[in-house]
Amino acid sequence: MSSKPNLISFPGAETHSAAERPSEAEALDAYSRVVTSVAEAVSPAVVRIQVENERGRGGSGSGFIFTPDGFILTNSHVVHGGNKITVWTPNSGDFKAQLIGEDPDTDLALLRIDAPELHSVKLGDSRRIRVGQLVVAIGNPYGFQYTVTAGVVSALGRSLRSQSGRLIEDVIQTDAALNPGNSGGPLVNSAGEVVGVNTATILPAQGICFAISINTAQFIASKLIRHGQVRRSYIGVQAQTAGLNRTIARHYELKATTGALILAAEPGSPAQKTGLQEGDVIVSLDGEPVEGVDVLHRLLGEERIGLTTRLTVLRGSKRLEFRVTPEVRHS
Repeated sequence: MSSKPNLISFPGAETHSAAERPSEAEALDAYSRVVTSVAEAVSPAVVRIQVENERGRGGSGSGFIFTPDGFILTNSHVVHGGNKITVWTPNSGDFKAQLIGEDPDTDLALLRIDAPELHSVKLGDSRRIRVGQLVVAIGNPYGFQYTVTAGVVSALGRSLRSQSGRLIEDVIQTDAALNPGNSGGPLVNSAGEVVGVNTATILPAQGICFAISINTAQFIASKLIRHGQVRRSYIGVQAQTAGLNRTIARHYELKATTGALILAAEPGSPAQKTGLQEGDVIVSLDGEPVEGVDVLHRLLGEERIGLTTRLTVLRGSKRLEFRVTPEVRHS
């Protein structure tokens, strides 16, 4: 009898001898070539940002030039409160920067410099990102010029709370290491396209870093170029997410089990003029369920400015309807 084992062939399966398989060294070389080419292509457009306030104090961060005429994306927290902003470019040195506008709700800001022969990055489409794909982060951590880290996309569709208290939606999570000073720098895919704006790390966790998607950043940049701010509607309530009384929610056939509990209505605000008061719980806006304060913020977009809006509110055991006209919210 033959002692040879039976070989089973599966459809679509390929058999490689050890000699045909790429070696570990070859795989690492290919990885290194991608990271190197991405860094070389993008780094000329990555800038260091130095900020000073009225007291002469300040900080630094990163940014990147995304148009040939000198528009720069960075984080709002990098430039907020600064009255003197200096941008260092790899090829041309230092330039005074103009703050076009900032949006603390998405932690994004737009600068512009007037300088010759600027390099600009190519913007990608963050909707095409996949978990596990290679990404490269470039920035100036701790003031050091031009630092590159690489990793993978760990998760998509995350939410991150901004310093203004609002949620930033559609955030990219990556394990590409970020450090203070990396904020505002680009997150780049293997094709050399910017897919995110690096913004935060979770301390003391290792390898949990976040970037705002480039699609969000492009939308915000277009608003800042046009208006100098992102216009959102405002009704003037301080609120928090709170659970609803189950009996009352069932009685009124409410879909949600939570709502936006009003802690205060600001004097002279649309909410105060309408009659909303502390203790009211907003449960819907123009028929859309309001499951909490984050949903309320999301529903109060630019399109509702000056538009009479119907709020459904629980006050104790009563369900009340209010008509409120949101105004422009100023950051």
